[in-house]
Amino acid sequence: MKFIKYLIIFTIIVFTSCKTKKNMIDANLVAKEMSAKKVAKKHIAANFDKKSIDAKLKADFDNGKLKQSISVSLKMIKDEVIWLKGSKFVTVFKAKITPNNVRFYSPLTRQYFDGDFSMIKKILGTDINFEQLQNLFLGQSFTDVRQEKQNIKIADNSYVLSPEIQANLFDIFFSVNPAHFKLDKQAIVNAKKNQRLEIFYPTYDVKDNSIYPSTIKIRAKQKSKFTNVDFMVKSIEFDTDFTTDFSIPKGYKQIKL
Repeated sequence: MKFIKYLIIFTIIVFTSCKTKKNMIDANLVAKEMSAKKVAKKHIAANFDKKSIDAKLKADFDNGKLKQSISVSLKMIKDEVIWLKGSKFVTVFKAKITPNNVRFYSPLTRQYFDGDFSMIKKILGTDINFEQLQNLFLGQSFTDVRQEKQNIKIADNSYVLSPEIQANLFDIFFSVNPAHFKLDKQAIVNAKKNQRLEIFYPTYDVKDNSIYPSTIKIRAKQKSKFTNVDFMVKSIEFDTDFTTDFSIPKGYKQIKL
């Protein structure tokens, strides 16, 4: 059950998309001096402009004790719902996340979870909502970088934004790609508790004139423990018709994370 729990949590926190023809992206573009305000504005303008996503993903999980790969079906209607199904020969889990609710169940263990975003808050150490999760899934910043004054520097050919005044519990950093202004990386760090969550977007592809991360790598560390989850897109479609029906079978036992 521990593998399923962590996989669900990090599938919720991270999402990837598109494996298609590579165009419209200049991988050799060099980051030049630019104001934090302009970079923030360009990053927000690069946000996803489709209504829905229907994708097939491959997920690799490793926490030092267990290594496993799983196939994940993801259906997302922007601002409304994220639906997930994990399988490895048989269904491992199903999940449905809405702005107010997080629900999932496992046919393998006959257990389920039905709650709110306090589960995500427990993992990140800060409040989080559906829109923020959605931004993470789409290669966008965890917070709206226009709402606060940002420091800026160029590192590893990325524009690195960080709030001039960081939050009390954690520091947050956004590395913005100079070619398409989506993220190369974002990190949430709680130095006091020795916790770090880093989300890398090493590759992007283009489909229907929309740029998407084709790979996402999650690195979560807490003292001597770590959890790595890698997502790779096998296929993706935009703005198609699909259902996100979800019901927890009778007889399953409720679990608490």
